Amino acid sequence: MQQPELIPHLFRTEFTKITAVLCKHFGIAHIQLAEDIASETFLRAMETWTYKGIPENPTAWLYVVAKNKAKNYFARAHMFQEKIAPELKQLTTAPSTEIDLSDKNITDSQLQMLFAICHPAISTEAQIGLALRILCGFGIDEIANAFLTNKETINKRLFRAREKLRAEKVQISIPDAVAIQEHLDTVLTTLYLLYNEGYYSESQDSIIREELCLEAMRLTRLLLDHDITNTPAVNALLALMCFQASRFPARKNEHGELILYQDQDPALWNQELIAQGAWYLHAASQGNTLTRYHMEATIAWWHTIKEDSSEKWENILQLYNQLLQLQYSPVAALNRTYALSKARGKAAAIAEAEKLGLTDNPYYYALLGELYQGIDNRQALQHLQTAQHLFKTQTEKQTIQRKINHLPTT
Repeated sequence: MQQPELIPHLFRTEFTKITAVLCKHFGIAHIQLAEDIASETFLRAMETWTYKGIPENPTAWLYVVAKNKAKNYFARAHMFQEKIAPELKQLTTAPSTEIDLSDKNITDSQLQMLFAICHPAISTEAQIGLALRILCGFGIDEIANAFLTNKETINKRLFRAREKLRAEKVQISIPDAVAIQEHLDTVLTTLYLLYNEGYYSESQDSIIREELCLEAMRLTRLLLDHDITNTPAVNALLALMCFQASRFPARKNEHGELILYQDQDPALWNQELIAQGAWYLHAASQGNTLTRYHMEATIAWWHTIKEDSSEKWENILQLYNQLLQLQYSPVAALNRTYALSKARGKAAAIAEAEKLGLTDNPYYYALLGELYQGIDNRQALQHLQTAQHLFKTQTEKQTIQRKINHLPTT
């Protein structure tokens, strides 16, 4: 791999490791400093490798530079001298306090940072933003793109989040066995929303969109590597992610337009991811706890069945009924209505859909447009036009336009 491609690749993989380890070593109060040192390390790599060439072991080179920068920064930062002098003295004289960039400590640090970031003191958006920055290696521009906002907004959001974590004196550690469940629920919610930010993203950057999902899956796998966090709920969430990610190749055409489920080519579905999802779903069946992730993963599994049978859609419908009783959401309600149309017919689904009254939701009108097609094409056209107006991205508008173009005129 050549230098222009290598540095962005290493930034994505190693920035997160260096930042997590430094945060753990120096504490949450120095979270911004850890990010700065990691960034400066890659700037040094870019400057040095351009003229001297890529070192034999680029990753090891980065780790050495990061360690040295961490020591040197504190040595010359007079404003921190009183707070860190004892630690600095130990750091330069005692080998046991050396910054540990071993594989085990990197993994442990990333997992502990995940729990620290998902602290209830900061907003969900801030949790996702910090996860993208510190644990996924996303730049500020990329995060702004994912959230459809600007760099200034993201910088302010992350600054407030760091200050809040510092004020709360959040510890970078795995909660004890008593507190783990409450904390783990928050972490799973953040990972679930991070994945959805990619899967249902309104960003027109397909690379960012899929990388959000892949990073959410990577972080979820970190939880499975630790005995105390390898729970049925975590397995169920990863199963859901695998099943949904398996259909990525079939979700867009050559023009980048979204292909709806019923129009996808099952031959493009990733069978390896489907098999992985089935394995994790089986692992999730242990114990007596039933979560929304279990329900959604099972629904997603049924969607990997190619046959469009009444049995398939009746099972999906009943699962949505249980899911909505467990935890209501407008997205689940809309998806249930589509399953109802496949299991019981469009007339029954229209009656149920119109009860939802989600008049500010473009997917609501897109569904009604689908349901009315062949029953009242004039109504179908009106609903599709409303959906097209409400959708924000050009890709979604084009998807609706394609449906309008294929709508019978009578």
